[in-house]
Amino acid sequence: MAASSGSANAPDSDLKGMESVDSGMADSTIQYSMVLEHLIGDKRTVKNLNPGVMGGLPVPAKSDEQKMIERGMESCAFKSVLACVGGFVLGGAFGVFTAGIDTNVGFDPKDPLRTPTAREVLKDMGQRGMSYAKNFAIVGAMFSCTECIIESHRGKSDWKNAVYSGCVTGGVIGFRAGLKAGVLGCGGFAAFSAAIEYYLR
Repeated sequence: MAASSGSANAPDSDLKGMESVDSGMADSTIQYSMVLEHLIGDKRTVKNLNPGVMGGLPVPAKSDEQKMIERGMESCAFKSVLACVGGFVLGGAFGVFTAGIDTNVGFDPKDPLRTPTAREVLKDMGQRGMSYAKNFAIVGAMFSCTECIIESHRGKSDWKNAVYSGCVTGGVIGFRAGLKAGVLGCGGFAAFSAAIEYYLR
C-alpha cells in the first residue's frame, strides 16, 4: 500500500514540478518583455544629452535675445528676403556672364556695321545683368516664401514642399501669359524642383 501510495504521489509531484517550471518560464517571459519595454518600448527613459551631464563642456542657456534672433531667422519673411538677395546677386552675375559671351552686345540694330564703344558694351551688360537680377530675385523670393508657408502648413520637411512650391511659383509666373503657359510653368518648375531635391537629398 505504501508503495502504491508512493507511486500515486509521484505523478502529482511531477505535475507540480512542471507547473513550477511553467510558472517560472512565464515569469521570465514577463520580465523579459518588461525589460524590452524599458529598453526599446514606450517606457524607455530619454537620455539627457546635455554635454555637462555627459562629461563634456557645459553649454550656457540661450538668452531671450538669442531665442528671438533664432525665431526671426527661421521665419518665412527672413527666408524670403535672404532668397531675394541671393537671387539678385546670382542673377546679376549670370546676366553679366551671358552678356560677356554674347557677340551682339552693344551693337546697334539700325547700324550693325558700326563698332560699339566700350561704354555701350558696359551699358548693355549692366542692363542685362539688372534684368536677370530682378527676375532671379522675384523667383527666389516667391519660391522661398511659398515653400516656407507650405512647410509650416504641412508640418513636414520633405521633397514635396519644394515640388508644391515650384508648381505655385511656375504657375504664377506663367499665368501672366495665359492659362496654358501657367500650367506648363507649374509642371516645369515642379519637375525641376523635384530633380534638384532628388539630387540634393
